[in-house]
Amino acid sequence: MELPTPESIKKRRVKLGLTQAALAEKASVSQPLIARIESGDVDPRLSTIRSILTALDEMERCKVTAKDLMTSPVIAVTSADTVDNAVKLMEKHGFSQLPVIDGGVPVGSISENSVVQAMGTEDFGRVSASQVRALMEESFPAVSPGTDMGTVSHLLETYHAVLVMELGKAIGVITKYDVMRLLNK
Repeated sequence: MELPTPESIKKRRVKLGLTQAALAEKASVSQPLIARIESGDVDPRLSTIRSILTALDEMERCKVTAKDLMTSPVIAVTSADTVDNAVKLMEKHGFSQLPVIDGGVPVGSISENSVVQAMGTEDFGRVSASQVRALMEESFPAVSPGTDMGTVSHLLETYHAVLVMELGKAIGVITKYDVMRLLNK
């Protein structure tokens, strides 16, 4: 049996989209110990390595995909909708952003942030009545339902949300909140 290297442990953890803290919790060890093992600062006991490898093996068996994480159906607005309508949808569903989809094609997004910024420079009534296209930001990146959690997590470091697309249709949305819900499962 060949023992894993610190680099191989880190590589497996990152591929699964796990933080050091999440791996530590699954392996019943501390996060600082995981950090020290991965950096090569400590030579862990065999029982510790076994716990970490068991946790990684278990996580690989029950690999989480975009389809497992997504919220469906997709709540979206069109670029012709009013900002008022978009804000009402965000409030109703507890979202801080929405995809903008015209004719089934993602064309942008609108967020609480873009609305608040516009309200700082424009008359409230004018912002409310304007079309979404006036405040629209770039579209969320799209992934397939089978995309692994590591890829989705990486995208969420830069974007507000990720769309899950299947056969050219948006079937789900993933936000940071959806990923964090895994901690409670």
